[in-house]
Amino acid sequence: MSTVMEATAPPVVHGEQRRSWAAVFALARFEARELLQYIPVAATLLFYVGYTGWKLVSPSDGMAAYPALQDADRATQTTPILLGIALFVCVNRAALRSRRRGTDRHFDVLVMEPWRRTVGHALSVVPFAVLTALVVLTQFTWQALRPGAVGHGSVAELAVAPLYVLLFGALGLLVARLIPSAFAAPILVIGLFTFLLFVATGTGGAQWSRWLSPVVSENSSSTLPSDLLGRPAAWHALYLAGLVLLAAMAAVLAAGGRSWPLKAGLAGALALALTGAVGQSGGVSPELAAARERATVSPEKEQSCVRHGASQYCAFDEWNARTGTWAGVVDRVQALAGGTAASRPLLVRQRIEARYGLDGDAAIEPSTTPGQVTVGTRWGGNRVPEFAVGVASVLVGGDEKTGSELCDGRMVTVMWLALGRDADPVADLRNVRVDDSLSGPATVLTPTNPMPMSTGQTDVVRELLSRPRADVTAAVKSHWAQLTARGVTTAEVARVLGTKVPKGADECGQ
Repeated sequence: MSTVMEATAPPVVHGEQRRSWAAVFALARFEARELLQYIPVAATLLFYVGYTGWKLVSPSDGMAAYPALQDADRATQTTPILLGIALFVCVNRAALRSRRRGTDRHFDVLVMEPWRRTVGHALSVVPFAVLTALVVLTQFTWQALRPGAVGHGSVAELAVAPLYVLLFGALGLLVARLIPSAFAAPILVIGLFTFLLFVATGTGGAQWSRWLSPVVSENSSSTLPSDLLGRPAAWHALYLAGLVLLAAMAAVLAAGGRSWPLKAGLAGALALALTGAVGQSGGVSPELAAARERATVSPEKEQSCVRHGASQYCAFDEWNARTGTWAGVVDRVQALAGGTAASRPLLVRQRIEARYGLDGDAAIEPSTTPGQVTVGTRWGGNRVPEFAVGVASVLVGGDEKTGSELCDGRMVTVMWLALGRDADPVADLRNVRVDDSLSGPATVLTPTNPMPMSTGQTDVVRELLSRPRADVTAAVKSHWAQLTARGVTTAEVARVLGTKVPKGADECGQ
């Protein structure tokens, strides 16, 4: 009897390999590179980075040089949504790759369970969220470093774009695990857009429902102080973070993950999302409503004032650094005035309509206080000549209410004072007129109520702006009393200043 001895291989400790996360991270790196090779992801990523860079180095108008950081943080949120949608579709497609190619059965012999592979797909989106965060940070920092920047940004608002990029990727993975079909993602993209449109407009007038959307845009023609915004940005960031974790963990659970930490994490993510959703639905608090009322009706109670020259400038705290810029415009306008107007002390006060929040777009009523001039919260571009018109109307009319109702030849004097010392007065004349015209009647914009300008007044002003500045300035100063007299006609102003006398009635809108 003989005994045959055979060598046997040592047992493989599968548990040790299964507990190793090195393979998961390796898969995540591989899938991230694969996602970058998908045309939709590469194209939208290139567009996002390129478009953001172009906007930073090529501002579209002068107001871009004077950003309010409480608006600049929200401006980072909308552009990356295309990248998020691309990731939704492409992560879904990547997760279904093995099913399309018929290689699912081969995974059964690997040491990595399906739920770990799902974790790898979820982690593959993280580099794109990190890149989005870097672009957002660069965009905001660029604005914050501008010499004319004011206000304060919100970290929670800046976190929105990276969070919803993660969310879209996680949702694409969840759909792949629940509906393993290549046709599901494109159809759900349409459904997602419909849902976002539905909640963005509110359900039955309920404002809380729009905060269910990843991005909540609130745009106004004016800027509010950061403490009056009333946006539940921190709650919304918490809500999005909860949704990200909920979608990712639900996908892992659908892929076969059954460990108690996963189930506990799923419950925690659900609690996180619900807490954020409830917190962001609180609406405007009584304290915030009262603060908005004070800032609108009694801004002097919330402002500090400084003196530049003979005039006083009062602003909300975040705009104190801008008072010197306003003073430069006032000095420029008064340098062209005659009589006591050339040295008249003015009160330049910043005024806003904050009672309706960022959704409001109501006009500011002109002040009846003698010598008070309104300045808004936005600056640069057209806001500069509009403010100059407001200053000139107070110098000529005495107060904003009277100045906004000027309908005679004094309008010529107002426009000369406002534009006579501009670098490009003809362009600014066009910019302050609603129809951007240089002929015919028009409405002239100011920080408060607009002013009417007749055809004859337009012709006289345009001719004055084409003549030597020193000659017109001397004529205005020497005939100041006549040019600012109540009831003076445009024809009389034209004769005094030596321009062609316009034909037709001297009426507003003619």
